[in-house]
Amino acid sequence: MGEVWQATDEVLGRSVAVKLMLAQSTDPSGADRFRLEAQTAARLSHPHVVGVFDFGTWDGKLFLVMELVEGDSLGSTPAHPLVLPAERVAVVAAHAAAGLAAAHRQGVVHRDIKPGNLLMDAEGTVKLADFGIARFVDDPSAGLTTTGQIVGTGLYLAPERALGKPASPASDVYSLGCVLYQLLTGHPPFRADTATALLYQHIDSAPTPPSRLGVVLTPAFEAYLLSLLAKQPEQRPPAQAIADWFGSGAWREYAPRPATAGAMPAPVHAPPAQAAPRTAPHPPARTAPGPAAPRTSGPSSGPTAAVPATGGSRRRAPERAGSSGSTGGALAELSRRRPRKTAAVAGIVAFVVFLFIGMAWLS
Repeated sequence: MGEVWQATDEVLGRSVAVKLMLAQSTDPSGADRFRLEAQTAARLSHPHVVGVFDFGTWDGKLFLVMELVEGDSLGSTPAHPLVLPAERVAVVAAHAAAGLAAAHRQGVVHRDIKPGNLLMDAEGTVKLADFGIARFVDDPSAGLTTTGQIVGTGLYLAPERALGKPASPASDVYSLGCVLYQLLTGHPPFRADTATALLYQHIDSAPTPPSRLGVVLTPAFEAYLLSLLAKQPEQRPPAQAIADWFGSGAWREYAPRPATAGAMPAPVHAPPAQAAPRTAPHPPARTAPGPAAPRTSGPSSGPTAAVPATGGSRRRAPERAGSSGSTGGALAELSRRRPRKTAAVAGIVAFVVFLFIGMAWLS
């Protein structure tokens, strides 16, 4: 319906793009749609939306002066599909979603998101173009088949629109998901020989995960991409959330997230040691100062080592000092008891001797 020329703004001395409408006589509503495009795009001032500078008539033809994007669109042909790595597709997603979010905040629904309407300049910046033409898709005065839009736009048409419902910001999100899917795999998520069969696929069929088609993606990227293609509009994330998610680099993460290299492991806290079982009290034994006897029974909070038994049987370990005294204390006790026993025996012997001497003296 028109041509786009590169031109020079003689007043400001800058290069611009001039869109010239050619089919005014054959499409009476074209002039209204052309003006609508100018008014809609002029409301949007955003780095990821093609700006509109002027609008007018020249030689009986409408023209639109726009920002010149030094680059190309993301459109391709089935014979020569455009396939980008995940890193580049993430940039496209972040930029395009940011432009959509700006339009949605102004109450504008693009309604025709497709690769041909995404322009990428030499620095890799993506911009949205052609707002007004997309609005005609939902014009009640003209059907999809009469405009010829169903074949091209139907590849990226949201399910609710295929059911005849009006477009919404969620419809733009679905179309963007289809575009991202195509940039990763080389083709849209759904293809069919007829427009009717294609619409039914949008409504009823689930898209094949790109990883099953050999695309190298993180699980996070794939899961988020498929959420853009949800059948129910309320299940899709808003455009601003998409821009933030891809812009933050969250798509690089795996699930579950790997541990950071070099990180110290979390401290492991040992359970509190159990209290030693109570035993019957013993009288304290006086012991000479020396090394304490090792603990050989009862629970311990520290590591223990098993002592192998010799001779095929286990030796009984000495009792704990805390319950029956230390080894040194027991020896001291025996040394004190031996002199007392000797003195008692000597006393008895002396008593018997003196008894016999007394009896002999009396006799």
